[in-house]
Amino acid sequence: MKKVEAIIRKSKFDDVKKALHEIEVNFFSYWDVTGVGNEKQGHVYRGISYSTSDIQRRYLEIVISDDFLEKTINAVLEAAYTGNVGDGKIFVSDVLQAYRIRTKENGHAGIN
Repeated sequence: MKKVEAIIRKSKFDDVKKALHEIEVNFFSYWDVTGVGNEKQGHVYRGISYSTSDIQRRYLEIVISDDFLEKTINAVLEAAYTGNVGDGKIFVSDVLQAYRIRTKENGHAGIN
């Protein structure tokens, strides 16, 4: 099993959620986060300068079977892409075990 953590633009969340549902990844957790990015200069929008040092993003945590890894990563990459600085990051790590509390199933059955 793998854990995919993705930090994306909030504006791209609905696109990413739809892309994940299309590949049958129907369960994941998400929350709003603030982070610091590489870009140091501000942006001007409607005559007002905004700092880009503190960036509002959405953080997704997805635990999947190994065979869904490539499809999941590609879905997030395609749906979250704008081509601009700040599109986000994806991190992948191993999950040693997963349990469904209600049924006490574990492993692959515990996440599906």
